[in-house]
Amino acid sequence: MNNTFTNKNFEKLNLDWGLIQSELKLKLGIEVYESWIKKINLVEEFNNYILLSVPTRFIRDWITSRYLDQILQNIKKHKKEIIRIEFKIIENKDKKSQKSNDDNQILQDEKVSFIKDTHLQYTRIDPNKRFENFLVGSSNKIAFEASLKVSENISHYNPLYIYGGVGLGKTHLLNSIGHEMNKNKKVMFISAERFMYQFVKSIKSNDMVKFKDYFRNTDVLIIDDIQFMNGKEAMQEEFFHTFNALLDKGSQIIVSADRPPNKLLRIQERIKSRFSGGLVVDIQKPEFDLRKKILNHKINELTNLYSDKLNISEEIQDFISSKITTNIRELVGAINRVVSFSRIYNKMPSLPEIKVVLKDLLNLSENSVSIDSIQTIVCKFFKISKNEMLSSRRSRYLVRPRQTAIYLTKILTTKSLPEIGREFSNRDHTTIIHSVKTIEKLKEENSDMNDNINKLKNIILYNKKDEI
Repeated sequence: MNNTFTNKNFEKLNLDWGLIQSELKLKLGIEVYESWIKKINLVEEFNNYILLSVPTRFIRDWITSRYLDQILQNIKKHKKEIIRIEFKIIENKDKKSQKSNDDNQILQDEKVSFIKDTHLQYTRIDPNKRFENFLVGSSNKIAFEASLKVSENISHYNPLYIYGGVGLGKTHLLNSIGHEMNKNKKVMFISAERFMYQFVKSIKSNDMVKFKDYFRNTDVLIIDDIQFMNGKEAMQEEFFHTFNALLDKGSQIIVSADRPPNKLLRIQERIKSRFSGGLVVDIQKPEFDLRKKILNHKINELTNLYSDKLNISEEIQDFISSKITTNIRELVGAINRVVSFSRIYNKMPSLPEIKVVLKDLLNLSENSVSIDSIQTIVCKFFKISKNEMLSSRRSRYLVRPRQTAIYLTKILTTKSLPEIGREFSNRDHTTIIHSVKTIEKLKEENSDMNDNINKLKNIILYNKKDEI
């Protein structure tokens, strides 16, 4: 079977960009999708990276600063070889002309407020994120209690600043506060990126008066991911004055970020000082008991959804809870995969199968794969020394293990071709490409080679050295 690795012969590996966009729409929400993800097109696909297009540099910069990791993670689910994304600016002149006409029409119609129009589109509190379904543990209890108090009495803890890593529940708490206070207060819930987008659009349309009036005429201002204002001096200036105006009139301000105020980068000192002057609380990585509680909650939720009981063993629940430790979204994603497996194959996966189904999540959490460990394990597997593998000798019994180690390094790490070459006695990047293509071809043609590769991956990812 001749299956040469060229771009032209990649049909079976071609990414379904429409499918990826649909998945990102579900993951990031309709608002993010319509504003950013929808504007991305797939231009070309290569062995280890893809070229995407966007209509403007502003959109490119915004996507790369805010969503690049999530996009790449989603792409790697479909093609794990992809390790980077590059962008190309391709302006659609017809759309640009139409957009200009639309903007002019809006500005000419005094009955239509651009600000209000944007508010209807962007400022939406998620009704599914409430205090009642926020699971509390020692890692988030203080943040939860503070948020609850703010929602009950507008005069306390102003501003409230909540910080923590990605996927720990900050946005859930902000939505919960917004949902409660929206019952009798005028609430503005907006992300920092939306605030920036609104600010830029208002400047371009010479509509800053409406912008100022709109954001300063609210009882509660909730801003998510404030760290994305970094380096935007003009926007920070406006935010500072908006912040002071709201405090002066007794409005409540709630802010979230990925780090404490004093660690914010390229944010004005006076803004950081304002944040520090309120109540600062953090959400830490969830402890084991909380992770287990979240897992059980999701299982019960899915059981109710599918109307049949999911018999996920305690062993599997404990394994997932112990291995995925840093991110609640990954934890929920893991149980969704387990459920999908059970429905596709009409059975619950065993623990070894779980390790395969969740291999990328487990690898992300452990982050323990090094080139040295790959080389050591491959050498032991093929019963050769590392000196022999890294030598310039071209004997068949050395070439194949060397190619195997190079291939595994390529798919299990994020190292570039030149970096991999340097770790294999300064070999040229063309040698690295040839090795990867050779092993890919052998995997398809030879079941023993495919089995050996899978076995080595299992040993490397899960540290099962006793299997060698």
